[in-house]
Amino acid sequence: MSAPEPATTTTPSLLVIVDPTARRLDGESVRIAKDVLSAGAPVKLCLPESPREYARALARRGSRRPVLIGDDRALVRAVTQLHQERELAEADLAMVPVGPGGALGLARRLGVPATAVAAARAVLDGRPRRLDLLVDDSDGVVLGELRVPAPPRPAGRGPAGRVSWLRRSATRTGPTPLRVEADGRLVADLDRPVHSLTLAPGTDGSVRAEVHTAETDDAPSLVSTHAGVVTVSGPDFRYKADGHVLGPVRTRTWRVRGAAWSLVLP
Repeated sequence: MSAPEPATTTTPSLLVIVDPTARRLDGESVRIAKDVLSAGAPVKLCLPESPREYARALARRGSRRPVLIGDDRALVRAVTQLHQERELAEADLAMVPVGPGGALGLARRLGVPATAVAAARAVLDGRPRRLDLLVDDSDGVVLGELRVPAPPRPAGRGPAGRVSWLRRSATRTGPTPLRVEADGRLVADLDRPVHSLTLAPGTDGSVRAEVHTAETDDAPSLVSTHAGVVTVSGPDFRYKADGHVLGPVRTRTWRVRGAAWSLVLP
């Protein structure tokens, strides 16, 4: 869901957490974001050097609004921590995306402005919007999109790495025997291999699912549906969620949590 909450009259104090990768890759954008934020609100700056320091800073935020300067991984890390601490519903997160374009796809899909200046101004002038997410049976979260099976990853750089990737692609990207159930209804079964499955939080408190299966004479190859719960099972499979490849697992269930978290957007 994406309904804006009532605007507040003043910007709250901010806890600005700068991801170390962002500092290393684009220090100028980080500096610009800090300057814009500091000019518009009281700011406490945190420069963590490790995931443990990052988690400690977020846990000690107090009444300050967390502002993450970094890429998609920084946002997923923060949402995951707050979810596991059962504090996600009370925290209004904000983000200034800094990083390579390939690491900012989630931020773009969620509506975060692309430039440091525009995103920092949105932190100051925007409104918290409630968004859906998916939670799996291992307490992991999905903010954007999930794909099963996960695409293969390059083995390394250079010509040898590309050749290895092509060879693995030829053997790993074919149809996979999977059983897919949506709210208990069978969508795909082991006797009809799945080319791909895409899950994403909807905008109405449901999981949006698209299943591409092997074609038959009596059923379409693409099935689209909305459900509250989706379960995938079968031989060991990997899946890619918000840019992270996870697994292998033999079964996994995802449930939608409507309006479960809040992100400040223009």
